[in-house]
Amino acid sequence: MNKIEKYNPAVTKHVLLFLAGFVWIFGGTGLLFLAFSWLSVFAGGNLYLFVSLGIGSGLMIHHFGFLKIVDSNLKRILPMDQKKCMFSFISWKSYPIMGVMAVLGVALRHSAIPREYLAVLYTGIGLALILSSVRYMRHFVR
Repeated sequence: MNKIEKYNPAVTKHVLLFLAGFVWIFGGTGLLFLAFSWLSVFAGGNLYLFVSLGIGSGLMIHHFGFLKIVDSNLKRILPMDQKKCMFSFISWKSYPIMGVMAVLGVALRHSAIPREYLAVLYTGIGLALILSSVRYMRHFVR
């Protein structure tokens, strides 16, 4: 074993499935928390409209977007026989995309866009992340 392999935080595919599901649930919960905190102080009459649009967009994002990402990650993780780096629960090329999404989220939070409109987007993405994480957790439990 060389020096680099000695410090590799290698884990089984079972742990990778848990990490993937946990990260998606954690991110989705954070986004939903922000969205609901913004909507809780919203005094407008369209509260149910904003929540409904967020839930509807979450279902669409989940079905048409995130499930494809989850399936591609599962196709990569499930055949693994040996331990892999614990950060390989998503592909390496996905990390820059996550960084761009995080920066975009911060930029949106600091923009002049009204919070109730951002709450629709955050509810949609947060709900989609949580719903999509179920597929990881289902494989983890098996």
